[in-house]
Amino acid sequence: MDAAFALEVLEKAPYITVSFTRPDGTPYGVPLSLARTDENTFYFHCAMEGEKLDCIAANPMVALSAVTKCTPTVGPKDGSFTLQYKSAMAVGKAEIVTDKDEKIEALRAICLRFLPHHMDAFDDAIARSLERTAVVKITLTAPPTGKRKQYDKQGDEMTNERVQSQAGLSSAE
Repeated sequence: MDAAFALEVLEKAPYITVSFTRPDGTPYGVPLSLARTDENTFYFHCAMEGEKLDCIAANPMVALSAVTKCTPTVGPKDGSFTLQYKSAMAVGKAEIVTDKDEKIEALRAICLRFLPHHMDAFDDAIARSLERTAVVKITLTAPPTGKRKQYDKQGDEMTNERVQSQAGLSSAE
């Protein structure tokens, strides 16, 4: 699936697993609540010290992955055990935000995504917590990619090629 599909999955996922590389070279993946502010930029917040920040200092490259609409199912036509899902992956560079205004705007984006009905408390929370909260910016280094498995009402798998042909597009478009 294309980048627009993948961005939609990343936008709708309640959390995104971010995979880091520890200073000793071993992998470290953790599900985080990220907010996207444009086509290439995601933010998350964390403590001012810890494993995520140690990983970023050693190697700022990260991988993002998310799954939505994941439903175990039996293939309607062949009886196979399978999953219907939408998934996305992306690679980016993580950096700690040091600019106060960018940090506040990133936290605002996170709050708007996860607690939009509580924005009346945002300014007080910033006044209390800004200095003890780290914000990390992830800038994608390539367009994200997506996959899905989905069946239509007739039990046929909705492949990307089939969706494009129904829309009057060739698979090269």
